[in-house]
Amino acid sequence: MSIAENVAAIRARMDAAARAAGRDPAEILLCAATKMNDADRVKEAVAAGVDCCGENRVQELVLKQPLGAYEGRPVHFIGHLQTNKVNKVVGKVALIQSVDRQELLEAVNKAALRLGLVQDILLEVNIGEEPQKGGFTPEQTLALAARMGAWPGLRLRGLMAIPPISEKKGDNCKYFAKMRNLYIDIAGKKYDNVSMVCLSMGMSDDFEDAIAEGSTMIRVGTAIFGARHYPA
Repeated sequence: MSIAENVAAIRARMDAAARAAGRDPAEILLCAATKMNDADRVKEAVAAGVDCCGENRVQELVLKQPLGAYEGRPVHFIGHLQTNKVNKVVGKVALIQSVDRQELLEAVNKAALRLGLVQDILLEVNIGEEPQKGGFTPEQTLALAARMGAWPGLRLRGLMAIPPISEKKGDNCKYFAKMRNLYIDIAGKKYDNVSMVCLSMGMSDDFEDAIAEGSTMIRVGTAIFGARHYPA
């Protein structure tokens, strides 16, 4: 199937999942995870109607952006971001979804202030509390949200999570539900520099479960572009 056909199929599944959960399908955005896809393939996904593009690697963002790969749609950074590469991302993307540690939060804030702008971010939550993964615990996330006024170069727009790898469909629903509750808790507060609009969770294998539990953005790569082929 072509990229356009894949996007149409995903849209149909998103629509069905939203309606089954009693939700408006228009509430959920489709972010194309564009890692290891060249500018022309990304342009195909944009033309097919994805809502935004998500780049995992700084070097790919830097390469594809001047080629107009994301033209017509916002680009987000969704991968692990090293602090020494922050200056190549801040102000170049609409949203950094993967702020997963305080050192990075501080670095993004400083870079944004140097540029005289406010960078929209999501806090990445290690919702499964897996020791091998980055991200804030739910308790740390609540505490940081309450302190966002300390970082005038940032605006917290929501939360992002990658739950543990599931062995069978439905296993991750409990993690998605925890994320929804955390998101609602923060959204209900009136914190400075916090304007919650995005709960980014769900990927190619589990986005329907994520939608059922309240996701407002799914990040899909393989189901749009096909399997990635990593160098040996």
